[in-house]
Amino acid sequence: MSVFGTMESEVRSYSRAWPTVFTTGRGALLHDEAGRSFIDFFAGAGALNYGHNPPGLKAALLEYLSGDGVTHGLDMHTTAKRVFLERLRDLVLAPRGLDYRVQFPGPGGTNAVEAALKLARKVTGRHAVAYFQRGFHGMTLGALAVTANPMKRAGAGVPLPHTVPVPFDDPTAEEEDSPARLTRSLDAAAEVGPLVAVMVETVQGEGGVNPARTAWLRALASWAREHGTLLVVDDIQMGCGRTGPLFSFEPAGIVPDIVCLSKSISGYGTPMALTLMRPEHDMWKPGEHNGTFRGYNPAFVTAARALELFWSDGALEARTTKLGERVGRALAETARRHGLPAPRGRGLAWGLPFDRPGAAREVCDAAYQAGLLMETAGPQDEVVKLLPPLTVADGQLAQGLGILDEAVASVVGHRALAA
Repeated sequence: MSVFGTMESEVRSYSRAWPTVFTTGRGALLHDEAGRSFIDFFAGAGALNYGHNPPGLKAALLEYLSGDGVTHGLDMHTTAKRVFLERLRDLVLAPRGLDYRVQFPGPGGTNAVEAALKLARKVTGRHAVAYFQRGFHGMTLGALAVTANPMKRAGAGVPLPHTVPVPFDDPTAEEEDSPARLTRSLDAAAEVGPLVAVMVETVQGEGGVNPARTAWLRALASWAREHGTLLVVDDIQMGCGRTGPLFSFEPAGIVPDIVCLSKSISGYGTPMALTLMRPEHDMWKPGEHNGTFRGYNPAFVTAARALELFWSDGALEARTTKLGERVGRALAETARRHGLPAPRGRGLAWGLPFDRPGAAREVCDAAYQAGLLMETAGPQDEVVKLLPPLTVADGQLAQGLGILDEAVASVVGHRALAA
């Protein structure tokens, strides 16, 4: 592995946690060149909701490439783009009563966020954007300005102005008090001037897997509407079925002004991002926001096929909800037996918090040695985050949860509590 250490930048991170060379992947399994297999509860940080190399998507991609299908198309019209837009309209937007224009801002989630911020400022003519404590939205300067993590913000090396942080939903507070607390926080944030937008994740992923409650999200949408502030939902990690429904905001019954998607929207781990906007907000002039790789047609092919295979009925959503309940029960039992704080999550996005600094990292390291891949989350990496593929087999899910429980036991010991 010496070439990685001598050639790659010190900025690499996941490879330090998993010091091996991976070769192949299928479904919820990864294999390395030493012949070991790993259950993947990381899923490309949420970019592989349908697992590694899903057969139906791979077949569609290979057929497209073998027929010399256009790969690089900028924003030109192509057959691949047309099919994707039709599937997005017919299988996703229309059934949900959503009317959005579609922008392809570039290959990654941070591109979707940058486009959303620029568009929101253009629409409103305002400057300041509210973001939420513990939130994460990307690593480019605009996205960093609405990201809460101090270490990541410091990496910008320059001031990140025209943004203001506000507290996220506090699950320890009474739910009926939560909307009023939010309103007070937003009113205080708006004292700097009318807000352009509020940028929110309905479930904070990198921030520690923190789900917002329905009443809180509805209060946020109501406040934004009353103040002429755009509601921007970052569904990059928690969208595409991760929490159950395709969009994570669906259970709250809200309709954001702008939605950011990436990661699993391509279905295959191929680079793709979308910025969805209400038609009245589509105020771009031709070429005003563009990018060389905003039209990667192989991603259109796999994205369209993913929508056909997984979102033409409610089967995947129902299974994700069922498996999520199973994961929640298993994690709650692990937490109870080892004296840990209660787990939190929704669908197949879960976090197991620890009350000792470094413990979550130690658990992930122990799990890796036993054949399970997970990452940490939270401001101090104090949470073990689980993002298994939505298509994970029942047996693999059970095996992975067993490895996690054993890893927790090896790190924190058996602090069993009375039942």
